[in-house]
Amino acid sequence: MTQTMTRTYEVRTFGCQMNVHDSERLSGLLESAGYVEGEPGESDVVVFNTCAVRENADNKLYGNLGILFEKKQENPDLQIAVGGCLAQKDRDIIIAKAPWVDVVFGTHNISSLPVLLERARHNQEAQVEIVEALETFPSSLPAKRDSTFSAWVSISVGCNNTCTFCIVPTLRGKERDRRPEEILDEIRALVADGVIEITLLGQNVNTYGVEFGDKGAFAKLLRACGDIAGLERVRFTSPHPAAFTDDVIEAMAETHNVMPQLHMPLQSGSDKVLKDMRRSYRSEKYLGIIDRVRAAMPHASLSTDIIVGFPGETEEDFLETVRVVEEARFAVTYTFQYSKRPGTPAADLPDQVPKAVVQERYERLLAVVNRLALEENQAQIGKTVEVLVANEGRKDDRTNRLSGRARDFRLVHFEVPAGSETPRPGDLVTCTITEAAPYHLIADLTQDSQYSLRRTIAGDAWDRAEAASCAVPELDAHGSSPGAKVALNLSLKPKH
Repeated sequence: MTQTMTRTYEVRTFGCQMNVHDSERLSGLLESAGYVEGEPGESDVVVFNTCAVRENADNKLYGNLGILFEKKQENPDLQIAVGGCLAQKDRDIIIAKAPWVDVVFGTHNISSLPVLLERARHNQEAQVEIVEALETFPSSLPAKRDSTFSAWVSISVGCNNTCTFCIVPTLRGKERDRRPEEILDEIRALVADGVIEITLLGQNVNTYGVEFGDKGAFAKLLRACGDIAGLERVRFTSPHPAAFTDDVIEAMAETHNVMPQLHMPLQSGSDKVLKDMRRSYRSEKYLGIIDRVRAAMPHASLSTDIIVGFPGETEEDFLETVRVVEEARFAVTYTFQYSKRPGTPAADLPDQVPKAVVQERYERLLAVVNRLALEENQAQIGKTVEVLVANEGRKDDRTNRLSGRARDFRLVHFEVPAGSETPRPGDLVTCTITEAAPYHLIADLTQDSQYSLRRTIAGDAWDRAEAASCAVPELDAHGSSPGAKVALNLSLKPKH
């Protein structure tokens, strides 16, 4: 009997949270088709899920493809697939620039990947398949999540806005909304699987409901999440300031498991630049939303996105951005230098700002946002916070601390008392903040600090996943494996 070798895969993700969500679906599709996850750099199939928002996205993809060219020459059976927004935009250009790529697929047909890989292998030629409309809502596809305790839940795809710097509406299409009960059913299934934190995902989550005519649908969805037993934390990203309504603020404040955290892109503090960007709000409206959020949730943390150096931005425009940032006092500001994207209206605008000027303004703004982040975090010292353990801190092995996110999404590195039970990823720890840096907090043990651990269903799910990952083929009397598995009886500890 001929033995068929199982093919391995890896998915490399560039870009936004929507791409992370789609990559989980790509992994799930491949595993449903019989592939198994391989070691990075050693897999039989490499899938790139690409971004097209910033200029270096192209360079990053083609740089990686160039590295794989040598591997492809050494191993002609290696398959390379390119999907995501850049694939939707460039299409045949990818094969022209990198003819060793086997499959190109777009944002609307990720479910086609296994078939395209098989077709490319059978026909011995590249397969390029881009469709213009969504075939299957990504959330209905099988998924392989990286986290046992947290999950992305897509509520919509696409965007109806026309921001001049953004190519996403062209590549993702008009907004398509899932029905509320379908979303809630997915969340309930995730909780049954051990997930205790979900993030509702959309290009503009607070326009959710536009497709089926309910402007209040997003606030209703948040409140409905509060009725799901076992769901500890609900987050969402990203809302658009123009569509941000008070019913959403009320739902956030009044729903016990909706977290006191808001990420809302500002992009610029200059009303002139906002108009040029075709952002349908102005700085005072934005600051008004911030004021109402803080009135309803005084301890909420706020974060934003800002573009520096948009075409036509003057020094006065830049200083307006600094003013709004100072007033808003964001806990985190994701700051980007404007980069021209072919296919966007902004790429053809006059008065492109010189690179040296953009860099100088970027560095000035970075100094402001870092100072504000530190001041906002220093205000947390002495407070007791609940941390969802994730062990994402890079220094954990050196400091013997574990890490996780507070309810307001601040990153916390915390010390575990000697002799205490080690928290598992997904467990909840209550601790007292003792130190602060701009982008993390520390909760070390002191005479006055608090510490407690609550085991959760998410921690239990992590235990199950670890036990499954330790499973080995059970040997028969002759020392061969018939395919059954038995779990090794090991003492399980979190991976730091």
